[in-house]
Amino acid sequence: MNLKISGHHLEVTAALREYVTNKLDRVLRHFDQVIETAVLLTVDNHREKDKRQKAEINLHLKGKDIFVETCDVDMYAAIDLLIDKLDRQVLRYKDKLQGYPHQAIKYQADPALNEQPAV
Repeated sequence: MNLKISGHHLEVTAALREYVTNKLDRVLRHFDQVIETAVLLTVDNHREKDKRQKAEINLHLKGKDIFVETCDVDMYAAIDLLIDKLDRQVLRYKDKLQGYPHQAIKYQADPALNEQPAV
């Protein structure tokens, strides 16, 4: 998996980088077919004063791209919310891949056997 962590109006420290990678391990436990991950951490001064820290992630999976973004007062809280949302979306995608909406043919009843003979 290629991991790219960048900051906009923010210097990505070693602590932030380690925090993001530790949190992403939770997602990788559920779904291991991740090709590339791009994380962007932003401090936005033009938004409302309460939520200025923004975290977004673009996850390139086998067969799908998932994009999630969150805003919060604290960057670590924004990362936590981001990983929670991402985890839910990855699990939903995994369930869709592994879901079996119909029964297998070998378990379906044969309609020819259920016919009643005419008397």
